[in-house]
Amino acid sequence: MAHSLPPELWSHIFGLAADEDTIFYPGLPTSMTQSSWARSLVTDWQLRTPRDQINMVQRRSYATKKSIISTCQSWRRLGLEFLVRYLFFNDPSKLRSLTALLTSNPSLGWWTRRLHITHFLYERGPSLDDFEAALTSVLAQTPNLEIFIVDWPLSRAFGSIADTLGTHCKNLRTAHWHVPAELLPKVIWALDALPLLVSLAVEFDAPLKDSDTLTLGSAQDVKLYLPNLQQLILRGYSSEFIEQASGWSLPLLRSFSFDFGSKNEDVPDVLSFLGTHGTSLLFLDLNCIPALDIRTILDLCPLLTAFSFNLDWKIAPISQNADTGDGPIVFTNRPHEHIAHIGLHGLLFAFGVGLASAYATPDPLRSLLVQRTNDRNFAALTKASFPKLERVRVLSPTVLTDLERADGPQGSGMERWERWAGMCEGMSIRLEDCTGALLGTLPQEYEEVEEDEDEEDELLEDNENSYTDDEEPVRPGGVGLSELRELLEECRKMSEEREEPLFAFSYQ
Repeated sequence: MAHSLPPELWSHIFGLAADEDTIFYPGLPTSMTQSSWARSLVTDWQLRTPRDQINMVQRRSYATKKSIISTCQSWRRLGLEFLVRYLFFNDPSKLRSLTALLTSNPSLGWWTRRLHITHFLYERGPSLDDFEAALTSVLAQTPNLEIFIVDWPLSRAFGSIADTLGTHCKNLRTAHWHVPAELLPKVIWALDALPLLVSLAVEFDAPLKDSDTLTLGSAQDVKLYLPNLQQLILRGYSSEFIEQASGWSLPLLRSFSFDFGSKNEDVPDVLSFLGTHGTSLLFLDLNCIPALDIRTILDLCPLLTAFSFNLDWKIAPISQNADTGDGPIVFTNRPHEHIAHIGLHGLLFAFGVGLASAYATPDPLRSLLVQRTNDRNFAALTKASFPKLERVRVLSPTVLTDLERADGPQGSGMERWERWAGMCEGMSIRLEDCTGALLGTLPQEYEEVEEDEDEEDELLEDNENSYTDDEEPVRPGGVGLSELRELLEECRKMSEEREEPLFAFSYQ
């Protein structure tokens, strides 16, 4: 069977079985990307975030690749290149061994298209700066790298990493960096050297010194032109970045996500940024505690099809009621003709579980005020303002986790959930949670066993054992129909699990 099909067809089948279209998709997850329920060893259920899911897909894909090359000699020869098409680590110390591997086999780095260094240890573990030399060496040996994601915080190492990317990785399409705010000048210069970027995510940590003393130097006058950038995600202390980006040229920008975390001061001038770039946006996600001028924002972004904001915002009514001092909330100055999907941040107090129940006794007034704001804002989600609205999604994983642990809304939260669900049903709008299920649908049956990460082989160790025939037993003979059927069945299952993106990327 292996010899009866051309290598190109086997290569295509292997790519489908290994879920490479998902792994090499240039877009980065947004707040509207679905989470999923999974069994947990600690609690009955836990939510698997989009970040967890892509990590799981990469681990599963690598296991599939090992199975492919272990099937027979023919598949081994065809499948070796798949082992290094992407490199996925949660331990940066493996970069040193990877450097030695790529140095001893120079042709291997040519196949690498994705490098992802994830951070499972969060606040613990070594600093990635300690592996600066190893990481820059790896980047210098992967000239066809298209996706570079680093979840670990970078500090002093970012400068040399950015220089290496600009010099050796000219095909880079997707980047995710985590840096202190004072490294913004180096971020700007890095972007100037990477004009093919399609998706960019930057998380800015608090500056290590007083933010008032930060200077951009010569980067202050750089007016970036990023002709291919279509997705921009900013988290943390991004005020200066947004101020600079307001003067850049981003002709293809279609998606902008802004997450300001729990900060209340020095809110970036998002309106100026949208005044420059909002007319072409299809997706806009604004997650911050201070309220923004939502009516002006929607006027600045007339083509939006998906919009996310914080339902806890206190939004001023257009007209005041003489008797009560307020009036109904309206989100738009005129009906928005394109928005079909709305995501809702906040809502921790809405359903009487988790944080709301903890605050109810010592500070009941706060809970009541936030819940009243939620009710007034939710009532403004109407077909009069959004004629094409099809879906409203509650985005907070914390809210859904609290609902699962409490077995549903409690107290007035139950009445609120019923009222909101009834309002949406009456307008033929689907009210969802962050998994894409109807809000209020909690996991009931066994769905999936959570894989134990400790039992999975490290990528590099397996790579070291994959390029000599005498180190891994290979089953003799050809490939039968049963192996091919298993591969195609794996392709089918993975296709069913995928969620269609809210907008499509187009680039050369």
